Amino acid sequence: FSPGLLVVAGSFAAFRLLNRGLERLVPPPPSARRNRWKWRNIWTSLAHSVLSGGGALAGFYLHPELSKDLVGTHPPGAHSLVAVSVGYFLEDFVDMLCNQKLHQSWELLFHHSVVIVCFGIAVLLHQYVGFALVALLVEINSIFLHLRQILLMANLVHTTCYRLNSIINLGTYMVFRIATLAWMTRWLFLNRENVPPATYAVGTVGMAIMTPMNIILFYRLLRSDFFK
Repeated sequence: FSPGLLVVAGSFAAFRLLNRGLERLVPPPPSARRNRWKWRNIWTSLAHSVLSGGGALAGFYLHPELSKDLVGTHPPGAHSLVAVSVGYFLEDFVDMLCNQKLHQSWELLFHHSVVIVCFGIAVLLHQYVGFALVALLVEINSIFLHLRQILLMANLVHTTCYRLNSIINLGTYMVFRIATLAWMTRWLFLNRENVPPATYAVGTVGMAIMTPMNIILFYRLLRSDFFK
């Protein structure tokens, strides 16, 4: 038994409650009322991205030793943040499974499964917390991805706000998603002799899945927001 599992369970419950109450906190505009579930889901995801992305940056700032040792260093705050993210991804997995058809959500369900396994290893073993925190830097870009979806649902595509968000979204995508995943893949390759075979296999499969998925998403964003 790991105390981290309590944090995971608490996070799952907290994001579930947030999801249920979001319609009152942020009422959907008329254009989004046909899909109230998606409106709540995106706002819940945005809350997680702000928390985890900001928390990952703060973690590396407050604990610079994390960047020097991505395997063994596990400050309580950083470990808890990874556990909180596992709880969120579990909640989002269940939410999509209950409210969306499988052919519409299989890519995200697959993505969440990989993240839950990889982050779960870090939470249970108290190892690779720094590596998981590097992965959470991706959530900085997710903030703008979710804002983009919110603006689309609110029918605010032809606005300065949407255009500005598109530019920031593309910039943060390159820095915090593509570059971060490339750096993680390189680190895993260079440290393959210091990582147990099973963990190395999980990490390699995870990177092999995430990298093409993110390149495809980048192409879709470019085509939709800039080359339409």
